[in-house]
Amino acid sequence: MHADARTVLATIVVLALGGCGPSKEWTIMVGQQPHSFEKQVTETIRYRFLLFLPKSFSKEPGKKWPLMIFLHGAGESGEDIEKVKVHGPPGLVEKDENFPFIVVSPQNAIGVGWDVESLNYLLDEVLARLPIDEDRVYLTGLSRGGYGTWNFACAHPERFAAIAPISGGGYPDAACRLKNVAVWAFHGAKDDVIPISESKRMVDALKACGGDVRFTIYPEANHDAWTETHGNPELYSWFLLHRKQR
Repeated sequence: MHADARTVLATIVVLALGGCGPSKEWTIMVGQQPHSFEKQVTETIRYRFLLFLPKSFSKEPGKKWPLMIFLHGAGESGEDIEKVKVHGPPGLVEKDENFPFIVVSPQNAIGVGWDVESLNYLLDEVLARLPIDEDRVYLTGLSRGGYGTWNFACAHPERFAAIAPISGGGYPDAACRLKNVAVWAFHGAKDDVIPISESKRMVDALKACGGDVRFTIYPEANHDAWTETHGNPELYSWFLLHRKQR
């Protein structure tokens, strides 16, 4: 986008969250930009994340936007936020400024799983700062982020309309918490990193309690089930079909 347009779009948003006084300012611009989130709870929660706003964001000031949260895999962990663009929506939006979602892509630390309560605080902040349609909050992730997707949604099913976990797994005992959340899971049949049984256990448990779940298996795929999944426009049309059930 032209620099002048970015300048026009820059908006400083200052909000009081949780009655704790003003949080740090964000400069909000269309396109994808790095941001930081920090919150003191029992300990300090910190995330670097990428925030994408569609090109038309500035042209529809009253619009409530669908939100997509993307959780990366182990290989993109660390402190180089550019690594998060390697796979999935953060890479797609670099080429498609009209991608029809606000996209938040946090970066996790090396060697640890996604902490769902920390992610929940980040989601609180995003919802407080941006014009999000809270009935259209979506979640997807791959590999370690696939586990994070299952676990975050199971811990807080009331927050999501639909999720798409890829090459991951979770706790089947918690799967029925997702019975009112649309789920489309993906896995490669030849995955030798995370066996397909990890996804299958979650899908079977959710089906057993009447959940709305689809399961796509790529017969020839190994661990990378995400390139085909995130490259398929049908996934994003499917997300937008779903609104949160109350």
